[in-house]
Amino acid sequence: MTAEKCFQEKYAPKSACFGCGPTNAKGLRIRSFPQGDEVVADWKGEPYHEAFTGMLNGGIIGALLDCHCNCAAAWHLMKQAEADHPPCTVTAEYAIKLLAPTPSAEVLHLSARLVEIKSDRATIEATLSAAGKVTAKCRGTFVAVKPGHPAYHRW
Repeated sequence: MTAEKCFQEKYAPKSACFGCGPTNAKGLRIRSFPQGDEVVADWKGEPYHEAFTGMLNGGIIGALLDCHCNCAAAWHLMKQAEADHPPCTVTAEYAIKLLAPTPSAEVLHLSARLVEIKSDRATIEATLSAAGKVTAKCRGTFVAVKPGHPAYHRW
């Protein structure tokens, strides 16, 4: 773990999101970092994240990929707009492919990249890897919301 502030700590320090909120003591607390054209994160589960002994629950995998991709979309939209703060984005759709059981004792690596971008949305593809082996993939579209949406101002 790095002492450097991650995307979530810089732009959503009060967020209580289960997946990526820094203030959610019972959440996953994903820490995403822009790195070149990608956004990356490393995360380690606990036994209570397991579906069965030694293997991560599929819902936890979904939450990891969803939140990490959402942060990647917000980062890319912020860069495109040359803004100093990301727009608040929400998941419009996403799909996950579970390719192999994901060991819960490993440090997992998430890597997300931009596939397509418009003024108010970004499509992101991501992988989740354990010990260098891709165990899950995701593709999703994330949309910037406007005033009046319940998630507006969550960043």
